[in-house]
Amino acid sequence: MRFIGNAPVDGEVRAIASGALATGEAVIVNADGTVSVISSTIGTASIFQEANSSYIGSDFDSNSNKVVVAYQVGTTGMCVVGTVSGTSISFGTPVEFSSIETYYNSVVFDSSNSKVVVAYAPADGGGYFYGTARVGTVSGTSISFGTATVFESAASEYISAIFDSNSNKVVIAYRDSPNSDSGTAVVGTVSGTSISFGSPVVYNSGTTDWVSATFDSNSNKVVIAYRDVSNSAYGTAIVGTVSGTSISFGSEVVFEAAQVRHNSLTFDSNSNKVVIAYRDQSNSGFGTAIVGTVSGTSISFGTPVVFESAALEYIGSAFNSSSNTVFLAYNDVGNSDYGTAIVGTVSGTSISFGTPFVFESGDTRYINSVYDSNSSVMAIVYADSGNAAYGTSIVVDVGGVDRPLTSENFVGFANSGYASGQSAAINSTCMVDSNQTSLTAGQTYYVQTDGSLGTTPASPSVVAGTAISSNSIIVKG
Repeated sequence: MRFIGNAPVDGEVRAIASGALATGEAVIVNADGTVSVISSTIGTASIFQEANSSYIGSDFDSNSNKVVVAYQVGTTGMCVVGTVSGTSISFGTPVEFSSIETYYNSVVFDSSNSKVVVAYAPADGGGYFYGTARVGTVSGTSISFGTATVFESAASEYISAIFDSNSNKVVIAYRDSPNSDSGTAVVGTVSGTSISFGSPVVYNSGTTDWVSATFDSNSNKVVIAYRDVSNSAYGTAIVGTVSGTSISFGSEVVFEAAQVRHNSLTFDSNSNKVVIAYRDQSNSGFGTAIVGTVSGTSISFGTPVVFESAALEYIGSAFNSSSNTVFLAYNDVGNSDYGTAIVGTVSGTSISFGTPFVFESGDTRYINSVYDSNSSVMAIVYADSGNAAYGTSIVVDVGGVDRPLTSENFVGFANSGYASGQSAAINSTCMVDSNQTSLTAGQTYYVQTDGSLGTTPASPSVVAGTAISSNSIIVKG
């Protein structure tokens, strides 16, 4: 890079990359001064189980930098470890953690002990057994487990496990079926390869389903969202406080005065807000999201926002701390059940969304979204029902999906490949970028909304520059 004093010359720009940049990619500047590509990069799907897979749960182990997936296949519960490299993911050999069927598998990483906890409901002959958990240790591309521990001596359903980093405890929220289907939670303490539990606490005495939980690290509270069937099936949330081996709750708050399903929670650590994504049954099953603010032992909500104007199912949400965005993956019922994703940005008590994009052109179910903080990408884990329900995963670098091209934000082209967080050199105004292909000399090219170049203006119209050879373009010139 050429400098006069501290200032770059010849139109070259240097900025921090938000997400990976490839050589020659069109680059935009973001509101925080970072730069990113215009469109998402979707990797190639990778199969981790060549058999009908269901009840998939997953999380990211930040100690080993691996994605851990638990699921049911045939009459067993299996777990597999995935390694992300760029926009691809590879898997080790699946390991059995239950010799009988497992339902509602939920995976959580305990960062204080560097252990994975799998919570599940084992079953035999279709009858749910006691709520159970096992502690897993990742080593290389495999995982080993300690002894199974029962956390609820009754049939348990709609299990959602999270880690409370303030108390260093695992919290499991679920439906206690024999106890009037009540919403219940229990606190677990990991020690070595085992886990012990306090006494279960009821947070909703009525019939409870579609349970999803998250941890708000700003307020150090647990937030649980669920459908309160005993209250007209309204979408409801509650705030929990862990103390020792127990948890106490504030008052229930309705976030959607209508029937909801497929609730999925995540915590946005940039805005310090909770985001609930759900299917709004009163609005044709449209995909909807709402922002919640925790204060003390209560939570308040902004106005619901529709992110998918069609019915959807199987929502998997996660927060991408690299781009400070909320990532939602789901089954788009309105588009042939295709696996679809969208990126949202929280502002105040609301959230805005980019354009949905398809990551799997087939019937996609049991969807989970996992943020790999080591690679700064999203891993989507799902059952590909268009391919015999094989257990499948795909990696997405969200790029500029949440930061669409405008007539002002195009900067130029990356002059090399850069990882997220690196200082990137960008060939900008009046520089020659020689990293293109299939150009026609003398032709003006325009940046398209997916980041490619074309001879016809898109909307908005953004001039990329004038080609001087098949691989070179004068940027903005």
